[in-house]
Amino acid sequence: MKEYMNTINFNEKTGFICDMDGVIYHGNQILPGVTEFIQWLQEEKKEYLFLTNNSGYTPRELNQKLARMGLDVPEEHFYTSALATAAFLKDQAPGCSVFAIGEAGLLNALYDAGITMNDVNPDYVVVGEGRSYSLDTLTKATNLVLGGAKLIGANSDVSGPIENGIAPGCRALVAPIEMATGTQAYFCGKPNPLMMRTGLRLLHCHSAEAVMVGDRMDTDVISGLESGMSTVLVLSGVSNRDTLKTYAYRPNMVLNGVGDIVTIARSMK
Repeated sequence: MKEYMNTINFNEKTGFICDMDGVIYHGNQILPGVTEFIQWLQEEKKEYLFLTNNSGYTPRELNQKLARMGLDVPEEHFYTSALATAAFLKDQAPGCSVFAIGEAGLLNALYDAGITMNDVNPDYVVVGEGRSYSLDTLTKATNLVLGGAKLIGANSDVSGPIENGIAPGCRALVAPIEMATGTQAYFCGKPNPLMMRTGLRLLHCHSAEAVMVGDRMDTDVISGLESGMSTVLVLSGVSNRDTLKTYAYRPNMVLNGVGDIVTIARSMK
């Protein structure tokens, strides 16, 4: 069922930060053990936050997406790379304007932060995942960056799991603009420590009391590790045991899925 690296006593941890894609679901398919995991979090009165690099959804949409799968998770338990991006821009340049490529999650977060849309001379070009990405928007973004706009990516995921394979992630969508302009983007999502610190603040707990659960070594595990949290890699998403061999760092535990957390926690009581 599991491979131990360093045993985590999940009963002693007060906060859990979990990725979503590849951890809670693939596309619209809930993963095994998730229902039990969320019930355990709620029954044990754990502080928990679903911290996703997917910038396409608003917290309300994520709440409704899980509700369609039979899971009741209130809106305040979600934090996305879109919200992290909007918070970063609001702090850096209050009232700035952007040319944004992305879905409702990104656009709503930007609007709510007092940021306006501008396709003529924006301060920033902001790229997230989304169906609005096209050669036309890519060309527009490229020329706006060449004209002086700063380039921001919602997250640095190269790909993400879907029901029938993987989809190109934000990093892959930003790469053509970087290559065409010679400009490096700044990414606001995991493993950016700004997003992790916000997550811990929302949980009201210290990093030593928290666990990061995710399916990616390059965003989830490294962000938890560098934030001082215990880390769990689950093999229900894009990673397998061979993935571990390509990284110099290790998670505390490797599990098949989040349901294993409940099994281990109950076995330690």
